[in-house]
Amino acid sequence: MTNTLHRYGDSESFYDDYIIFATPSSGKNDSDSVPKLKAFLEMALPFNPVNLGDPVHGGALRPSRSLTTVSNWKRDMTANFRAVIDGIDAPASVAAIFDNQESAEGFLKVVADADLGLSVNVSTSIEGAEECCRYAGITRHSVGYSLGFEGSTEKLPNSQVLKLTTMCGHGMVSSNLARKMIDWVKEGRRTPAQAVTYMQRFCSCGVFNPVRAKRLLEDARKKIE
Repeated sequence: MTNTLHRYGDSESFYDDYIIFATPSSGKNDSDSVPKLKAFLEMALPFNPVNLGDPVHGGALRPSRSLTTVSNWKRDMTANFRAVIDGIDAPASVAAIFDNQESAEGFLKVVADADLGLSVNVSTSIEGAEECCRYAGITRHSVGYSLGFEGSTEKLPNSQVLKLTTMCGHGMVSSNLARKMIDWVKEGRRTPAQAVTYMQRFCSCGVFNPVRAKRLLEDARKKIE
């Protein structure tokens, strides 16, 4: 089970979205897991991740309490992967996010060969996960399916908004912010790349995929569903 299970979209929409987690087991192998978690994320760097996640401290872009609204729009937008790795100081479920299958496969193979003794989870389409496992020479242990949304779905935000907000596993990217960013991109007030960084900072678990988000904003601007 993973908090990325309910990312909104059909299987084809995840061709640029691969999340690979490493998780210690509480009371089993967590006492010495911090160096292993750091090693896991270090292994990801050569494969050019688009984000790294530490649910305790956040991802490669983080919010700040010391900035005003105006200065926040103009701040440095460079992802800081080193801050994520160096900041891990307690057992947690860390993640590396990739925008292509080749990188995800290569990373998973390195992780499998390293045999860190941590639980590893691959979150993407079923087909994509199967192919990553096959490339790494490992057998899938289990699978989790998302059955979608039930109930009064007419009260949900539209699909463009849902695809953006559900990329934060803890629901910290608000629907109103996502809707505002879509409108700003359509109006030419912000580029997709700028709008993505505003949303990414609010993802407290660091699994927001800025590349997929940029593509979704481009599609919204071109009115592609």
